[in-house]
Amino acid sequence: MIIFSKTYCPHSQRAKKILLEDYKIVPAPFVVELDDHSLGVELQALLAKKTGRKTVPNILVNGVSLGGSDEIAALDREGFLAEKIKSIGGAVIMEVNKVEDSSE
Repeated sequence: MIIFSKTYCPHSQRAKKILLEDYKIVPAPFVVELDDHSLGVELQALLAKKTGRKTVPNILVNGVSLGGSDEIAALDREGFLAEKIKSIGGAVIMEVNKVEDSSE
């Protein structure tokens, strides 16, 4: 899983919080901050061409775009995020589990 993001983007921050803090995903998602990457502009253009999504975040599993922040949040809210990641990731994704909130 790769999260293409920008450090200053609130939508990217929201998606990263869900994927990196609210879930345990093995192997852990790899984050590419396009605004910090020397080829960020070129990578974003290639992503737009490949996925049709010009904006960040753009979350890919096995080269398939799961969408952006709104799609990730909706899948999480509806309880389908782990299932969707596993179905696209196949054997590459070894574990996807929602982290239980310890404050309850």
